[in-house]
Order: sequence, then C-alpha cells, then structure tokens
Amino acid sequence: MIRVAADDLRAFVAGCYREMGVPADRAALVADSLVQADLWGHASHGVMRTFWYGARIASGATRADAPVTVDGGMGAITRLDGHDGIGQVVAQEAMARAIEAARTHGIGAVSVRNSGHFGTAMYFTRQAAAAGCIGFLCTNASPAMAPWGGRQKGVGNNPWSWAAPAGRYPPMVLDIANTAVARGKLYAAKARGEHIPSGWAIDTQGVATIDPAAGIAGTILPMAGHKGYAISMIMDMLSGVLSGSGFGASIVGPYMPEGRSGVGHLAIAINIAALRPLPEFEADMEALIVSLKSAPRGDGVDEIFYPGEVEARAEARALSEGIALPADVAMELSEKGAELGLDFPA
Repeated sequence: MIRVAADDLRAFVAGCYREMGVPADRAALVADSLVQADLWGHASHGVMRTFWYGARIASGATRADAPVTVDGGMGAITRLDGHDGIGQVVAQEAMARAIEAARTHGIGAVSVRNSGHFGTAMYFTRQAAAAGCIGFLCTNASPAMAPWGGRQKGVGNNPWSWAAPAGRYPPMVLDIANTAVARGKLYAAKARGEHIPSGWAIDTQGVATIDPAAGIAGTILPMAGHKGYAISMIMDMLSGVLSGSGFGASIVGPYMPEGRSGVGHLAIAINIAALRPLPEFEADMEALIVSLKSAPRGDGVDEIFYPGEVEARAEARALSEGIALPADVAMELSEKGAELGLDFPA
C-alpha cells in the first residue's frame, strides 16, 4: 500500500480531469467526491475510478461540459435533465435544488434523467444533513444481478442513501447497494489480489465463486435474497421510470468506456425545522446514538457503531495518516497522470 495526503491526491485528480477537458469547478467536484470516498474507507468508489470516468469522457459518452437544465415539475418538485453529463455534477445540482426547495416548502424533491454514475450517494446526502435536513438520494445502475429466480443479469444494484444530522456526533448515514456488495468492491479486491467472501457473487456458470474476476464476469448476488432484488426494483422505478430516464438492462455503467449511461436519480430533502425545532431533533438523535452504543455487547465486540460512524472514524484516521492506495492503483494513476503531464504525489 502507498499512502498519499488527501489534499495532494485531490489536487492531482482534479488536475487530471482539467487536462481531459473538464471545466475546473467540475474537475474539483469529481476529484473531491472520489478522494472523499477513499477517506471514508470506500476504496471501491475512490480514485481507482479516476480513469474509468476519464475513458467515458474521452469517448464522448460522458459530456464534460453538458448543461444541467430544468425539465419540468411544480412547487416543491423539479425534474432535471443532465444531458449525458458528469454524474457528480448533475447529482450536486439535484441535491442543492432539493435543499433549497425544502427551505421554502418544508420538503424538496428533484427527479433527474440523462445523468451518469455519481460515486458515493452519501457524498450528497450528507450535504442535506449539514443544511439541517434529512437527505435521501437514489440512483439506478447498470445490470449487476439477475431478477429473483432468473439466470441472466438485468437488474442494477441501484444504491440509495439517507443522512440526518446527529448533534455533537457525525451525521447518521446509510449508503447501500441492493446487491450483497457493490460491484466496485470486487474491482477493489481484484486490484489488491485478494479473494472475495463466499456469497458475494456467482460465475458465468452460476457457481459460487471467491475469485473477484469471475464474479465480475458473472453475477453479483442480491442482499437478503428476494428482498434485495425487490428493493432494487423500487429504486429503479424511483430513479429511472419516474424521471423518464433509462431503466433495467438499458443502463450503461462507468466500467464501459462507451455508450450513453441513461442513469436517473431522485434526490429528496426534508427540512427538519418544518416539523420540530432542529436542536430538539439533534438532542433526540444524540440520545438515540447513546442508547445504541451503550447496549449490551456480544462476545468479542469491543464497541457498537451507529450508521455512518465507521466512515467518520476512517476519515479522521486517513486525514492524519494519509490515504492508503493499493500499489497497482497508485501505479495506474502515476502512469496515466504522466501521460497528461502531471506528477503523482507519492
């Protein structure tokens, strides 16, 4: 593993995107989202994706300068068209508009079509929590698993996130995919030369595998069996069908350098103060967290964590020690950065 300071890594990735023709403010946003994922310990959505996105920009599948336009809605609800732009840029606009609508109406919802992969959903829902709101964001994704009872993958992992302020504690955050694991974690395991746990994926013959490459070629299993499949279908309805974007097997993911993405999202912000004073809500969140963490622990359990706490701890540690990158990820960044005239900050 190679450790890199977060600020140095952020500047390097932003520089790469600028050299690829991405406007500076957008380059900074995408770089920040990727580095933040690594800070939280989610390497599957971190800087290892830098040149996956870059390949789509180079092919024209993702439009670096695409506008984000209002395309319908009424009152607290808006629909945006991302015009095949960068997913992080479109999702940022959606969450900002949802928060602004929540300030006026108590709740804001923004449906999005023609976007792309936006990285970690919690990067955006935490913005709502910071604004005194409860934030929700979901998206659809390229096929990763088969419909329940089927043999051919045609259903995305379709992740979703909630975030809420928690007073003196870091926000309470849920960010999950509906597969047993996000596909990026298989890529991360492959990059590290590690096996994956049994129960994550099956190969092309439908046989359980611990080989990440075989799992990538095959099918990732849904979380909680039929329940994960059903939740994923609801998220596709909210993200793709409701917005008039792509859905089901039509979605093209960030792993493919070409092809319109067709991704849709739904962002929601709920203004807590519209229902009760924010300090009272935060005090109750603190009490809830204390009750969780003080619960009797099972054998071998040193501490109970609430959702989002592990990521907050990981960020504090990585900011102090540097972000640990697998050697081959660092090598790819270094080599491809050099092609753009940039030095990797090892």
